[in-house]
Amino acid sequence: MIPPAGHKVIEEPVLFADCGVNPDPSPLGLKDIANATIKSFKKLFPEREANAGFLSFSTKGSAKHKSLDKVIEAVELAKKHFENDKSVNIDGEMQFDAAVIAEIGKRKAPDSKAAGKVNIFIFPDLNAGNIGYKMAERLGGFQALGPIIQGLALPVSDLSRGCNADDIYMVSAIMLIQK
Repeated sequence: MIPPAGHKVIEEPVLFADCGVNPDPSPLGLKDIANATIKSFKKLFPEREANAGFLSFSTKGSAKHKSLDKVIEAVELAKKHFENDKSVNIDGEMQFDAAVIAEIGKRKAPDSKAAGKVNIFIFPDLNAGNIGYKMAERLGGFQALGPIIQGLALPVSDLSRGCNADDIYMVSAIMLIQK
């Protein structure tokens, strides 16, 4: 997701996952989605710190619901996977405002290294991810590239029916980097 020039909140490209494939991942599946997306981020932006936020309607226990359990479990699994990589910060469960706005992130998740500066958004399911990326694209003016299918032997993209020639060019470049 590439923000428009002068965007008030997000200034550099960010990754959204999963917005196109897995309707309702398990905690292990959600962890795998996050791991693959973090690795993709590091390939695309090797000079940037990876800050992954597992999104939900709750931040750090502000609500209780069975749907949050998989997000909380996936966060812990992902943290274990990257525990020795100091260039990766992972946190959740967190609401979108806590993920992107520093002052809200500090208030809602004061001990988080990712809150307020998330650049890898892990959605809890396909429904939320697809809605989120289309809102960012249509209301926020972001350029959506992808979806990029991860976890296969070779890079694959499923171009949207609404894409244009620039989108095809950019996704092709991303596919070459992923190889």
